[in-house]
Amino acid sequence: MRKTGFMHYASQRALFLQHVAQTSPAPLALEIESASGCWLHDVSGKKYLDLIAGIGPSVLGHRHPHVLEAVLQQTGQYWHTLVYGEYVLSPQVKLAERLASVLPGLDSVFFVNSGAEATEGAMKLAKRATGRPHFVACRNAYHGSTQGAASLMSPDDFTRAFHPLLPGVFHINFNETAGPELIDDRVAAVIVETVQGEAGVIPPDTGWLQALRRRCSETGALLILDEIQAGMGRTGTLFAFEQYGIVPDILLLAKGLGGGMPLGAFIAPKSLMQLLTHDPVLGHITTFGGHPVSAAAGLATLEVLLDTDLVSLVKRKGDLFRNQLNHPEIREIRQAGLWLGVDVGSFERVQKIIAHCLHEGVVTDWFLFNNHTLRIAPPLIISEEEISLACSVINAAKA
Repeated sequence: MRKTGFMHYASQRALFLQHVAQTSPAPLALEIESASGCWLHDVSGKKYLDLIAGIGPSVLGHRHPHVLEAVLQQTGQYWHTLVYGEYVLSPQVKLAERLASVLPGLDSVFFVNSGAEATEGAMKLAKRATGRPHFVACRNAYHGSTQGAASLMSPDDFTRAFHPLLPGVFHINFNETAGPELIDDRVAAVIVETVQGEAGVIPPDTGWLQALRRRCSETGALLILDEIQAGMGRTGTLFAFEQYGIVPDILLLAKGLGGGMPLGAFIAPKSLMQLLTHDPVLGHITTFGGHPVSAAAGLATLEVLLDTDLVSLVKRKGDLFRNQLNHPEIREIRQAGLWLGVDVGSFERVQKIIAHCLHEGVVTDWFLFNNHTLRIAPPLIISEEEISLACSVINAAKA
């Protein structure tokens, strides 16, 4: 880095640390100047292969041409007009209609800004629909950091400092056969990730997920499937639940839904969703949810996923990672399509591998509830050559 470049970076980093609220004591503090495809470029000209897709949103990579075109076209027409749900905004209508066309029985889409907001809206809808006070969630699941979503979290390492949270939340173990029996007529909804993400990529047992669906139907509890990370082609089908022979009552989407723009949604049958329109009116509202520019990006993203072979290639690309990763410290590789958790046995090893990869121009990460596992979830557009490069860098790390 040239001296002037270094001075610029040092100055910007100091301002970043001083004025941008931090989420950890040691942020990566990369200053990205541009991004395209699977690559990030910092202010010194160094490039980084993005193996985590910005923790999910960049499902088509950075600045995908079709998404970029849609964003530019929409910014030339209108941006924010009025709070969500009042005006007929074409990008929202088109995206909602296209989502409904590929979701069995889930034909009403409530757009929000993020996954946490989708969780919050779904929790309110479940209470409104059932009149019940309780929720059942899985241990080691993550549904967002707002207070309702955080109330679903167990263990409470990341939430204890903010107690008290919502009462009436009970926890079961993912894939544990006894779990469904804990659901009774006091439960408004059961909320689970179709594939557990922050636990380190844990796919569901088909029988367990189907038993959960049956138990919810028997007791009148709603089944909410969180596909904020698992949706939009990540696991090899457009939505992960398609692989398990069930349909949720409410589906949560975000991250990849916006193709890199802020967008989330909770989706349910119209008969359920209309309950938010009365008793009280405006039962759930948002100012910026489904922003026209974000909705245009989301529609373009969905069109690419539906009209190309990207989703059909997901498993093959995930298998390429699995077959080429041979680091000596690997204990286990768990996989759901192009989403892998690479267990190397300890947080110390994970940190060393992440640091090595960053030095060599590869971005990877760990998981909130599994810090001894590397996260690999690149844009779905990643090439075989880029996969081989990434694996060679990881394999060469000293841990």
